[in-house]
Amino acid sequence: MPVAKANMDEFAMGSSGEYSAFGATRNPWDHSRVPGGSSSGAVAAISAGYAPFALGTDTGGSVRLPAGFCGVSALRPTYGTLSRYGVMAMASSLDQVGPVAVSAKDIAAGLSVIVGRDPQDSTSVDLPNASRLAELKASKLKGLRIGLPKEYFTEGLSPAVREVLETALGRLASEGAEVVEVSLPHTRFAIDTYYLINTSEVSSNLSRFDGVRYGARKSSEGLHGMISQTRDEGFGPEAKRRILLGAFCLSKGFYEAFYLKALKVRTLITQDFQAAFEKVDVIATPLSPSTAFPIGSKTTSPLEMYLADVFTVTMALAALPALAIPAGFSNGLPVGIQLVGPSLSDVRLLEIGAAYQELTDHHLKQPHLEF
Repeated sequence: MPVAKANMDEFAMGSSGEYSAFGATRNPWDHSRVPGGSSSGAVAAISAGYAPFALGTDTGGSVRLPAGFCGVSALRPTYGTLSRYGVMAMASSLDQVGPVAVSAKDIAAGLSVIVGRDPQDSTSVDLPNASRLAELKASKLKGLRIGLPKEYFTEGLSPAVREVLETALGRLASEGAEVVEVSLPHTRFAIDTYYLINTSEVSSNLSRFDGVRYGARKSSEGLHGMISQTRDEGFGPEAKRRILLGAFCLSKGFYEAFYLKALKVRTLITQDFQAAFEKVDVIATPLSPSTAFPIGSKTTSPLEMYLADVFTVTMALAALPALAIPAGFSNGLPVGIQLVGPSLSDVRLLEIGAAYQELTDHHLKQPHLEF
């Protein structure tokens, strides 16, 4: 049974943990900074030592980005390997439940209890090698081929973050792993593609919250007035922004130009990964261009906020498993690294993460909390 519910961005829409009806969540390592979003409270709770295991949801990076900002581990499983029954749909083709814990081994232990096909979720599938989760063993790193996508290590990446990642990759190479440059050429379209699909599905899924059957009904004169008032008072600014953008994308005359084209680019992004995995076993990327940013620094610029997800949305579009683990620190703030595997390689991904964490102690460090 769950022991607590954690704060989060409204309807899981946000990259910072600031769009909650209960106020902003704060980063345990620096209370003036964001913990990342949308599953901000769940990840901050693990980082602060309040719980050993938590569940969030990951649509475009919502457990992985905060894990990087807060110095813990989080997994976006292969789409369908964890049931979404009981989870409120935000963007149905992207949403996935994501476990959070201190280490890859702790994630595996929790995952072993909840993974598997669920008749209540028609998209759910069985995870191969799930029997290895309960007593996860670290993978051998010798001979492991790690791909570095050149599109992720660009000028937009903070030099401090790059330095931490290069040290982490050097540690893996010292154990016999081979680092290989790969290319994911359609990555440059990922943010545009993701937010076209995301907002379109948000607009569709949230249309039910009209006060008739769902939503906190607000009294007003007539059906139209009641629906308008319910939706106006019931949704915060970010939810409204995405609903409006999605409604525009799906409207007559724009569906083919935006939503349909985004679906085609999504296929190209998926094919990029398939080609890369013919050369490497896993792909390593940054989780964010920078460390956790100050609270309030991006809320007035939606585009800047959306770009915080630039390194996490591609895996969601391609329905691939992605593991976020701590890689080190920069100026006292955690930096994470993301390991991405082929579809249904979740167990091996966790075994590789466990191997790295046997070589390092970044995941064992805890913030100093004052009460």
